Amino acid sequence: MATHTPPPVLEVRNVSVRFGGVAALTDVSMAVWPGEVVALVGDNGAGKSTLVKTISGIQQPDAGEIIVAGRTHAMKGPQDAAAAGIQTVYQDLALCDNLDTVQNLFLGREICLPWWKGRRMDRARMEKRAREVLSDLDVKIRDTRVPSSSLSGGQRQSVAICRSILANPQVVLLDEPTAALGVAQRKQVLALIERLKAQGRAVVIISHDIGDVQQIADRVVVLRLGRKVAEVTRGGYSRDELIAAMTGALDAAELAALRKELAHG
Repeated sequence: MATHTPPPVLEVRNVSVRFGGVAALTDVSMAVWPGEVVALVGDNGAGKSTLVKTISGIQQPDAGEIIVAGRTHAMKGPQDAAAAGIQTVYQDLALCDNLDTVQNLFLGREICLPWWKGRRMDRARMEKRAREVLSDLDVKIRDTRVPSSSLSGGQRQSVAICRSILANPQVVLLDEPTAALGVAQRKQVLALIERLKAQGRAVVIISHDIGDVQQIADRVVVLRLGRKVAEVTRGGYSRDELIAAMTGALDAAELAALRKELAHG
C-alpha cells in the first residue's frame, strides 16, 4: 500500500516583498510540518523579520501565497493570522510589568462573568486555565499573582509563549526566543520549544545563536539579501557551512554541491 506524505501545516510559496525600490524578500518559499521546528537564520537585513511579519499578517506580500493546512489565506492583519491558526511571540514579548502572570496570559482576551453579575473578570476561571496551560508546557511560576517585572527572563519568555498557546494555534512563530538570556534560562526556553513540538505544533524561530539552532531545529532555512540561499537538515551541516551560507562565502556551485550531498546523505 502506498504511503502519502502529510501536507505541510504552513507553506510559504514564492513570496516577494518590496519597500519602494528595495527588495526585502524575493521569491521565498518554505514549508513547515506539524511537530517540526524550523529556524530562520541570516545576517541583519537578510529578510527574516519581514518573512515572519508576512506570515503573521503584519506585512502584506507583493507576490506569492501563504498556505495554512492546505488553504491559501490573505493575511490582512494579525487577526487573520490568528484565525488561520498562527500565533507570533515577538522579541519584546509585549508583557505588562505591572500585571501578574494570569493577567498577562489573558490580556485582551479576559474571561468575564455573565452580564447579570456585572461582567466582572472571572479570575477563578482564568487562574484555572492558566494553571492548565503552564502545567501542559511544564512552566514553573511559583506565584502567578506577583507582577511580571519580578520574573526571570526565561520565565517572561515562557509566559509570552504560553499566552500564544491559549488560542491553540497550529503554528507558533518565535522571534529570537533566547536572546539576552543566561545559560539556565536559555535551556528552559529551548525545553519549552521541544514541548511545543511534542504537542504537534509547527514552530518557526528566528535566531542568531547557531548553537541553539543546531540543538533545536529540525531544518534550517538560510536567507541572504532577501533570498533563500540554503535549506539544511539537523546534523547535515557544520557551523562553518551555515555561517558561510549566511555570509555568502559559499558560491552557487558550492551551495549546490552541499545540497546534493545532504540530499544523498
